[in-house]
Amino acid sequence: MSDQKSFDYIVVGAGSAGCVLASRLTEDPTVSVLLLEAGGRDDADEIRIPAAFSSLFKTKWDWDYRTTEQKQLDGRRAYWPRMKALGGCSSMNAMIYIRGHRADYDGWRDQHGAQGWGYADVLPYFVRAEGNSRLGGPYHGTSGPLHVEDRRYTHELTEAWVESAVASGLKRNDDFNGADQEGAGLYQVTCKRGRRWSVADAYLHPAADRPNLTVHTGAHATRVTMDGSRATGVSYLQDGTLRTAHASAEVLLAGGAINSPQLLMLSGIGPATHLRETGVDVLVDLPGVGENLHDHPAVPLLWRSRGTSDLVDALSPARLIQWQALGRGPLASNVGEGGGFFHSRDGLAAPDLQVHVAPTGFYDNGLREPVGRMFTAAPTLVSVASRGRLRLRSADPSWRPEIDVRYYDDPADLDAMLAGCRRVLEMAQEGPLAQLLDMSYRPAAGARSSDSELIDHIRALTQTLYHPVGTCAMGSGEDAVVDPELRVRGTEGLRVVDASVMPVVPRGNTNAPTIMIAEKAADLIRGRTAPAV
Repeated sequence: MSDQKSFDYIVVGAGSAGCVLASRLTEDPTVSVLLLEAGGRDDADEIRIPAAFSSLFKTKWDWDYRTTEQKQLDGRRAYWPRMKALGGCSSMNAMIYIRGHRADYDGWRDQHGAQGWGYADVLPYFVRAEGNSRLGGPYHGTSGPLHVEDRRYTHELTEAWVESAVASGLKRNDDFNGADQEGAGLYQVTCKRGRRWSVADAYLHPAADRPNLTVHTGAHATRVTMDGSRATGVSYLQDGTLRTAHASAEVLLAGGAINSPQLLMLSGIGPATHLRETGVDVLVDLPGVGENLHDHPAVPLLWRSRGTSDLVDALSPARLIQWQALGRGPLASNVGEGGGFFHSRDGLAAPDLQVHVAPTGFYDNGLREPVGRMFTAAPTLVSVASRGRLRLRSADPSWRPEIDVRYYDDPADLDAMLAGCRRVLEMAQEGPLAQLLDMSYRPAAGARSSDSELIDHIRALTQTLYHPVGTCAMGSGEDAVVDPELRVRGTEGLRVVDASVMPVVPRGNTNAPTIMIAEKAADLIRGRTAPAV
């Protein structure tokens, strides 16, 4: 079954990139766009409450992916939540607004041939997207659709951690996205008056009444239809019926680092040998599809707290009423309230470690039952050497792909994480935080743990920070999947616009960089130059 008419553009995936594309492209009333989303509307109450984000995990809102058994994690399969609704992971994430280090984008340009993606090139798009309630130029925008604010609730444990991190030698940093990333401080969040402000809120819903935008939810894309090497449309399942929509200009894949390479391979675009083994007819032999998979691993370190509260205490009718009425109180917390950036060793050009701190016991993705009042600090490796890959398990689009991220496959990653854990454990012994912590919970010996004990802890508790990237990497080399204009090599009328095009994951949370990519892509598609800063 076909849709009644063709569209100029079809966008697959209404996540952080897809919502931006749909909004920006339909600013031109002569352009028609179909936006396909496999999930449903973003109408869960838990989406709006910042502190409730992990309650969406392993529900109908979650793709509920798992990696293959990870050799360096004692054979564990890591759980990867990914949102399945309008807004994508911006409707499920911890809302931390971090862009990464300027060296990340200059590295994309200089080391991977992604011309036009250096820091000076991308900064105007970060600024255009942002509506910051405190910070302004030259690094920040104040009138963009993505609202960014200081959290309206910060727990005393988080404040104490910042003071202790400064006492241990980190400088205080009130703007991780400004002139310098290094230091400790409180994170800004993509919220508006204490409520989550997803990319659907920022871009899609304000454009919903445009007659040139059509949005289909419950529409699971099964393949890109091709005429030779040219993309002509998308086939998708909706309400049990296989439908096909046609695109006269371009098909834009915005499904993220898992779904976009999966859809390319299902469409016959990918490593030829693998596609033939899986029973998919090869249209374009593109070996890089699904390669270069990497993620930010995080290791929760936990302490029992004393003389203070826990975010779990906020789960009460009175606190819910407070948040509903005022957008304040503990439910306005994003859990990972503060943190910072530092180096695992001397001589690095930029920080390779980030830390996220939470005034509760948050480990195993927050799926464990609380065992008393606790505090968590999670060192996170943000300069990652290990690389994995994604492959099809079947030519059936309903099958989940094989995800092998290969955490710590490069020994340098384990060395850096060990140094990060050691540094964070030492920070907890400094300043006011030490007065609020009773004893180390995991690892049990805390800062006195030996290196071998800490490595055991790393292997046992490492989890994703929800930042998979790289599987449709951008660049000019033979391994690149898309060129610097995000066009899929060997095809016409087909681009990928999402975190999968990042050749290297930025140092920090990936939602803001994904939005930036889509903002820039919209200008590339429309033939526009970058906005002035």
